[in-house]
Amino acid sequence: MMDVDAIHRMSTDELARLLEGGHPIDAAALDDTEYRGTSLGMPGWLERLTWSKFRKTFHRDPKTGALRGWNVRLEQNGREAPDVPLRKGGAPFTFGHFVVVSASGYRAPRRRGRAVQFQHGLMLDYGLGKNPLGPLRALRDPIVALRPGDPTLLLGWSYLELGRALVPTPSFFTLEHAGPLTHYA
Repeated sequence: MMDVDAIHRMSTDELARLLEGGHPIDAAALDDTEYRGTSLGMPGWLERLTWSKFRKTFHRDPKTGALRGWNVRLEQNGREAPDVPLRKGGAPFTFGHFVVVSASGYRAPRRRGRAVQFQHGLMLDYGLGKNPLGPLRALRDPIVALRPGDPTLLLGWSYLELGRALVPTPSFFTLEHAGPLTHYA
């Protein structure tokens, strides 16, 4: 059994190997769910400027059949504390919309001189989401399951697709199943 705390202590090289050894995810298992996210691998100064705890949501659009999602900002009250969504206009503060597609066919960025293998997982493509123009549209997050056939613990990695250039980041993250979808953005 994969221990989440052990994953959170891993180096980015270990996380990259874990991503490459991850397992496929049945996209239907993500329909109308929420996951608690924890950022990993970011330099401390950058994490202090952004966040270490967040929520990712997944919703199957009944009109199009597409699996889409968004991020929810959470109060940065420590990993062990309950999730408290930040609010904007009375509703949870959402951002970073994405569409979930197969990762096969996406070009793999190079990390430490070699292409990272993730094509057996899913891709959170922010370029397909309804984001305003800006850096979020270039964001790509491949995700894999850490246990075969079990979508309750996922691992992801962020990189940027800037035209033909693929820019890796040090940002990995875990996603732990938190329950059914509670807010539609």
